[in-house]
Amino acid sequence: MPVRKTPRSAAGDASPRNPISLHLMPFLHYLEAECGLARNTVHAYGSDLKQFAIWYLDHGPANPNEITLQILTSYIHELRKRELAATTVARHLVAIRMLFRYMVLEGLLEKSIAESLSSPKLWQYLPKVLGPAAVERLLNAPDSSDRFRLRDRALLCLLYATGCRASEVTNLRLSKVFLDERYARCVGKGNKERIVGLNPVAVLAIEAWIEGERSKLVREGDEPWLLLNARGKQLSRISVWGIVKKYAERVGCGEGVSPHTLRHSFATHMLAGGAEIRALQEMLGHASISTTQIYTHVEHSRLKAIHAKCHPRG
Repeated sequence: MPVRKTPRSAAGDASPRNPISLHLMPFLHYLEAECGLARNTVHAYGSDLKQFAIWYLDHGPANPNEITLQILTSYIHELRKRELAATTVARHLVAIRMLFRYMVLEGLLEKSIAESLSSPKLWQYLPKVLGPAAVERLLNAPDSSDRFRLRDRALLCLLYATGCRASEVTNLRLSKVFLDERYARCVGKGNKERIVGLNPVAVLAIEAWIEGERSKLVREGDEPWLLLNARGKQLSRISVWGIVKKYAERVGCGEGVSPHTLRHSFATHMLAGGAEIRALQEMLGHASISTTQIYTHVEHSRLKAIHAKCHPRG
């Protein structure tokens, strides 16, 4: 098929010649408004599909009903050439499948050829987990040399105490934190609210932040978010990543450590302490138990390592 020379936009050619970009924005609005997907999830799918739309301009037909399995397979091969992780390729494929299902639902496609695509085989992914001692060093890393020592410690303690995602702690409202009862109400994926527990260490850290640095940042006491930036506004998700990375490097465990590392550590330590898998699923806000079961493999790996180290014939 000859290469087209039509000019591209940031999301591909949004003309009838490119049915992918033409229907991309309505599809993303559909995901957020009707399917209730989290904004970050919609953004990720949108980013993946914009890449697909740009590629499609040179390789796909103007009539979406002429899309073949060979065309879609070629795109998957293109993604693999970029040496993307199998999980990333799988996410791209999920986004394409969902877009095609939407187009069938809207009568734009007769059938979705994307359903015939097989997902790339995923290696068992074992998340990075910090040991209890490393977590303790990380939580105690903020000191008097840091501008917002109390906030940063409250953030770190909150992430580890609850297993919340970075976006969940940044969106946590002060009115949803109940320190006396030691719990908070956070909003997770799909705008689903759940209760997360707060341990005594987290409660003390949050109290210190609220009574100390936060009280000086809030203007007229009407800022609803628990965690604030230097301007007294809502702390961003990117800032949370930077804060965690900063202190992880300070205590010598910075390689690959992110807010999600504390979530993984929380889950693994809970299982090691005897928590039931169903209870952990609810704490983490997982829609499927299969997502939570990854932590059983982490714990089994730890036990096998202990066995190999300690058994006389290990």
